[in-house]
Amino acid sequence: MTTSTRAARAGLLDAHLTLLAEALLPYRAAEPLLARWGTELAGILVGGGRLLVAGNGGSAAEAQHLTAELVGRLRDERRPLSAIALHAETSALTAIGNDYGYDEVFARQVRAHGRPGDVLLLMSTSGSSGNLLAAVAAAREVGLRCWAFTGPTPNPLADACHEALGVASPDSQVVQELHLVSTHVLCEYVDRALPTALTALAGQAAATAAAASPARPVDPAAPPVDPARTVDRPAADDPPAPPVADDGPVRAGVEVVVDPAADGRRGDPA
Repeated sequence: MTTSTRAARAGLLDAHLTLLAEALLPYRAAEPLLARWGTELAGILVGGGRLLVAGNGGSAAEAQHLTAELVGRLRDERRPLSAIALHAETSALTAIGNDYGYDEVFARQVRAHGRPGDVLLLMSTSGSSGNLLAAVAAAREVGLRCWAFTGPTPNPLADACHEALGVASPDSQVVQELHLVSTHVLCEYVDRALPTALTALAGQAAATAAAASPARPVDPAAPPVDPARTVDRPAADDPPAPPVADDGPVRAGVEVVVDPAADGRRGDPA
């Protein structure tokens, strides 16, 4: 008797947990992918990039959960990161659906918000939603990297994206539950990679600043400069200093001159 058959004969909770346990074993293989995505995403977001996320129904809720963790925080205090849930902009969503059709509700927003190097992450249990496939096509036109959380692979969405994490379960509830686990683990890896990403960004900024300020050329014929004898020189527009006599005292301020010949005649009548 297979695990799925036993689950069908058990109570609802036990059946659900049995299906979840059945999917957990192959799901453990997703950690290297989530670790790499988290590291890449940290570098993109601290560099000024953006994460766009979308889904339908329960997957829309999962996608919005992900953006909340990044714009807010997962656990520890850190800078906010740019992430947008495309389905959460209800006025834009309904206007686009009304004017262009529901398949365009995400694609048009991708063209509006996406920039080359950004990431589009789509969530779907079936991997066959038309509006998500249209979003991938728009993202590739703009130059975004496309990732997906899906159900069992292969499926059209996983095939259309650059990379996908597929949950091997026939039950959509189990798929969505492991998508939530994937969201939390992905955010954990983003937070772990942030210090390294920030250090790399600071190094790039320093290198750019140094390249923008080249050193003055050195005259090979000029004599070497002795740092011990280097003195400050006045600027070109400073007035010249007055000459100083070599054979007398330096006079400054109010000068009083005493005549020695007249000194002995003080008090004499005129």
